[in-house]
Amino acid sequence: MKSIAALHAAVTAVPFDGEPSAAELDAIEQELPLILAEVDLLDAQIMTLDRPVTELDTRRMRRARHRVLTARRNLTNRAGTALAGGAA
Repeated sequence: MKSIAALHAAVTAVPFDGEPSAAELDAIEQELPLILAEVDLLDAQIMTLDRPVTELDTRRMRRARHRVLTARRNLTNRAGTALAGGAA
């Protein structure tokens, strides 16, 4: 039988502490407006699951979709600016 004791150290060389890294936290912070807009859209959609959709519900979902699209556009534009900024 082959021992795996020598491989054990290589596999566990970097302990996982369960916390996100600084880079991951920065990425979450950058995406937070989009995440919140998507949560608002989901809330608006959930409210209409068990009852007929009213005009107010339709407007609420339309505004929430618009906020999601705006947040996606802003996030994409920021990412494009960060990538293109270093090329000059």
